[in-house]
Amino acid sequence: MSGSWKVAYADFVTAMMAFFLLMWVLNMVPPETKQGLASYFSGEGTFDSSSVSPVSNNPFVQRTDKIDTLKMTEAESSHYAIAQLLNKMLMADAVPQSATGVSADDVGVLLRVNSSTTFLPGSAELTDTGKKILNDVLNILQKYNLYLVVRGHAEPGELKQGGGYASNWELSGARAAAAVRYLVQHGVKATRLRAVAYADTRPLEPSLTPGSSAKNRRVEFYFHRPEVMSYGVVY
Repeated sequence: MSGSWKVAYADFVTAMMAFFLLMWVLNMVPPETKQGLASYFSGEGTFDSSSVSPVSNNPFVQRTDKIDTLKMTEAESSHYAIAQLLNKMLMADAVPQSATGVSADDVGVLLRVNSSTTFLPGSAELTDTGKKILNDVLNILQKYNLYLVVRGHAEPGELKQGGGYASNWELSGARAAAAVRYLVQHGVKATRLRAVAYADTRPLEPSLTPGSSAKNRRVEFYFHRPEVMSYGVVY
């Protein structure tokens, strides 16, 4: 019995280590993921890990086909309507659904488009489909009082295709800038727009297959309310 306290003490130390490890892991998890999990366990929403955006300030990004319209706030209802309108515009323009994605939350609306659909390979030159998509973005900005952040993303292998860019920072930045320039040339005030470059630092998934690489080569259009001008919107 003289050594039994050592076993109990060892169990206590192990439990404390596990507790602090759990606290450290929770501290490293993005806030939007934690809030999404909290919503799931409280029964307020349906958690889908594929719908959480790693580059959005979005507390719980939901796919528009899974939103409960009866529980939405006025802002969420407005953004849901914008997301639905974007979906209809993209379908009317015959943009492949596999190349795009639309989600909405209480802050704004996110449109994600594969770069291969919007730009020529390894360049910031808009394709015809890319111009159609930007015209849809333009229609939303003309109809609603929203601001827009354009996020450019690239994939490591893209520079092999040429284009004269020193790195993926220049390539992703040039794509975001090209989209913003197009919108400004068509009447959108520059004060409503921001362009952000992420290079290959924010992949959606590991680039193990051509399909996953295509998803990582993307441009994101995040429409948000004018009063929401925080770092989180850019991130």
